[in-house]
Amino acid sequence: MAGGSERTSNAKRIREEGESHYSLRSQVSAVSSSGPHVAEMTTKPESHSWSTQAVQSRRSYVVNVPHVRQSYNWDCGLACVLMVLRSLGVMKCDLRCLRSLCPTTSIWTVDLAHLLRKFGVEVHFTTITVGANPDFASESFYRENMEEDGLRVERLFREADSIGISIQCRSLSAAEIRNCVLSGHWLLIALVDKRKLNSWHTAAESCLPQCCVMAGYTGHYIVLCGYDGERQEYVVRDPASSATTVQISEVSLEEARKSFGTDEDLLIVSRTYPNISQVEQALKEAGERSRQGFGRR
Repeated sequence: MAGGSERTSNAKRIREEGESHYSLRSQVSAVSSSGPHVAEMTTKPESHSWSTQAVQSRRSYVVNVPHVRQSYNWDCGLACVLMVLRSLGVMKCDLRCLRSLCPTTSIWTVDLAHLLRKFGVEVHFTTITVGANPDFASESFYRENMEEDGLRVERLFREADSIGISIQCRSLSAAEIRNCVLSGHWLLIALVDKRKLNSWHTAAESCLPQCCVMAGYTGHYIVLCGYDGERQEYVVRDPASSATTVQISEVSLEEARKSFGTDEDLLIVSRTYPNISQVEQALKEAGERSRQGFGRR
């Protein structure tokens, strides 16, 4: 789970190119060797090929993802899901809608995976711990809700396979993450320790009193939507930032995502259009739950 924080300094920018969406039933057939680009697509890739879709000749790539600000110090994960959904063309959804479908203020990565699947989005989940890590019970960030969260989290992990969520218990290397982003097929939602992100640390300190920040681990979700090979930096959508685009070094990301408390959680989300009937059903359910009083914050 994660809280969020504000950011007041100016962000570095990288040129982004608008792209047409394409089916995941394809893979890269030809790309040039420099600059952000759009891949040409041909045939269906192997199952779970997200970790091997490296484009060795491509050094930079950016997907134009709409930026969404979080509303509270706990809903950064929901804001990241909304950014992904909007990039896939789901525009009739907002944070209130997602709060009604995920009515908890203690949000874990598996909650976000289930939320994405509810909209028919293909999602792969990698983590080094399947279930609620009991070692986190001593962390102030988790302590208050650990017992209640544990039951829900364990249930969601058990149900994941039956609804089409692929879970792999393993650590992804820096190269795998980079190649995943450079492939152009996927958007990544990463759980990080906010205080480990060096490029944001100073600015974040100015707003820590208003955020969900403890003495130790400070969980936060961000969207990885591009990679700048010249600078060796990721192009990021940060729901806590007022800046549309933020760039962080690959080194900083590695430290932040491998911090104790994250379990190295990553959601690898396909850029394939979701099934329209599932989107409509999810929106209908959100409306019904909202009328019943869920998600009214």
